[in-house]
Amino acid sequence: MSRQTIKKTVLGLVVVLALLAVGVAAGLWWGKNPVTAGGKDISANAGKDGRSVLYWYDPMVPTQKFDTPGKSPFMEMQLVPKYADEGGDAATVKIDPDVAQNLGVRLAVVTRAPFGADVQATGSVDFNERDIAIVQARSGGFVERVANLAPNDVVGAGAFIAELLVPEWAALQQEYLALRALGDASLEGAARERMRLGGMPERLIREVAASGKVRNRISITAPRSGVIQTLEVRPGMTLMAGQTLARINGIATVWLDVAVPEAQAGSVRVGQTVKADFPAYPGKPVQGRVTALLPTLNDAARALRVRVELPNQDGRLRPGLTAQVSIRGTGGESALRVPTEAVIRTGRRALVIVAEAEGRYRPVEVILGPESGTGTVIVSGLDEGQKIVASGQFLIDSEASLQGIVARTSGSAEAMPVPVALHEADAVIKDISDAYVTLAHGPFKTLSMPGMTMEFPLANPKLAKGLQAGDRVRVGARETDDGLVIEKLDRTGGAK
Repeated sequence: MSRQTIKKTVLGLVVVLALLAVGVAAGLWWGKNPVTAGGKDISANAGKDGRSVLYWYDPMVPTQKFDTPGKSPFMEMQLVPKYADEGGDAATVKIDPDVAQNLGVRLAVVTRAPFGADVQATGSVDFNERDIAIVQARSGGFVERVANLAPNDVVGAGAFIAELLVPEWAALQQEYLALRALGDASLEGAARERMRLGGMPERLIREVAASGKVRNRISITAPRSGVIQTLEVRPGMTLMAGQTLARINGIATVWLDVAVPEAQAGSVRVGQTVKADFPAYPGKPVQGRVTALLPTLNDAARALRVRVELPNQDGRLRPGLTAQVSIRGTGGESALRVPTEAVIRTGRRALVIVAEAEGRYRPVEVILGPESGTGTVIVSGLDEGQKIVASGQFLIDSEASLQGIVARTSGSAEAMPVPVALHEADAVIKDISDAYVTLAHGPFKTLSMPGMTMEFPLANPKLAKGLQAGDRVRVGARETDDGLVIEKLDRTGGAK
């Protein structure tokens, strides 16, 4: 046998022995580490350290799960294992308490309280239009003298405004004095009545009767204290009977024109107590009350205009000042409430992150009720006393999305369908067909979408039946992957 043949024989024996050793080792490992998945044993479902693997996934496409490791078909990267001991509940996110603190996670408790709490809004000060005095000339004459005043000056009751010369009054006064000298009481009374009908004030008539002298000049004074809004009198002017000389608006009380969001308009009643905080006077709130709910809404802001009357004895509340207004609620039915800041709105649904034991957080889908102050009513999805995340919830929700965790209703093992309310707004139809409608709409508040004019597809051609350009409608739109689709068109008025 040649030396070359011997070398080949030895090399072959070494290869065979090596293959036998690898097979024995693999058999021993397989016997000690069986993992069952889908009714069959797969050794791939165990990590390098022996930890049990639930599945593998691509972090960029976390909702797609794989039974075996390897490269992702999406991103050409290695799949990442999801271990069974990373959390007993695959629908929760686990965050170390120290990490949660660094992220600024703040918790709140779901509470139950009577609905009808304070309504928060903004308002601006205006004059009390019920507290107005109009100063007029009672008879024709001439302006002799005018006080040094101008519009927007503040005057007190009885302040001098102007002095008028009224020739007609001189004749009436002379007639009165002559008839009184005759001593006939009936004639004197008739002459006194003619002076009244001539426009002479009672004060001037008494002065003529007491002095016995003609007084054909009269001083015009302010009937009440307030702000001179208009002053239409100048020296030398000729006046007609009934001509307006000045308009004075009282300032003892003022009106606060408050814009209450349309969604909270039903919570406001006449007579409710109001607290107004003015940035100009921090720490000095003013108490008032609701005196009227105006019949028209603010079209631009889609807000109910509420009139509040405030005392202004010191005169510091001036028209144009703004205030943060709290309208005190009168109580109502009990309802679950959470801080509004804790709610995550996606457009199609609303989520709340529930804090559980051992640093676990679960995204829960909820149905929202109306907002009241800084809180929001929860119709369903949560229970009283549950802890929820009020700050930092967006980071946790992002982590849950990366891990492929789907939000579920509280207390349910399966995802429950949650009805999605339509996004509503008032609008005027500009053009309409069986498939599309062009609307000049107000804001969609639930979408934070401002008012504008644009075209929308119709979900059903029947929606266009009986409607035409110019009709006022209440619009209901649903958000889809292709944008907003109109599902409701309710006529609220005829052609504009």
